[in-house]
Amino acid sequence: MTLRPILIHPDPRLKKTCDPVASVDAEIRKLADDMLATMYDAPGVGLAAPQIGVLQRVFVMDCVKEENAAPQPMVMINPEITWASEETNTYEEGCLSIPDQYAEVTRPKLVRMKWLNIDGKVMEEEFDGLWATCAQHELDHLDGKLFIDYLGPMKRKLITAKMQKLKRERARAPKSDGII
Repeated sequence: MTLRPILIHPDPRLKKTCDPVASVDAEIRKLADDMLATMYDAPGVGLAAPQIGVLQRVFVMDCVKEENAAPQPMVMINPEITWASEETNTYEEGCLSIPDQYAEVTRPKLVRMKWLNIDGKVMEEEFDGLWATCAQHELDHLDGKLFIDYLGPMKRKLITAKMQKLKRERARAPKSDGII
């Protein structure tokens, strides 16, 4: 497993729609392993392939937050929402590509998703709570959408300006944190 650098907004790759994965092969499994290692190291609860510069429809997540609980890593390839509840949930979201910035985003409370796992098997499951929020957040990444796109233009501009400043500061610092 290799830790991959995480792109920081604004980066044009974060705004692109990702291509479907043609087949689940050794390369995709290696990508998934690297993404999980990168997500856990960050630390985060989700990571989408475009966040590491790979424009394919893959994301990983693990929303287990209880101390001493066993991790539940999930790899979702070519994911899609097949159903969403009318009931909504508001959650304070953050993003590894927009470090230290958080905002409340309202999304469907429950979603049913269909995807391929790392064995190429079709999976379908309903998600609730943080799992539902995370799955929708990561799926948005595959469509070139960031959580700040749900915010008003002033707040979005302010966060973007902070990220531009952060990128300038990091460009002047030695490269050792794995974030670009």
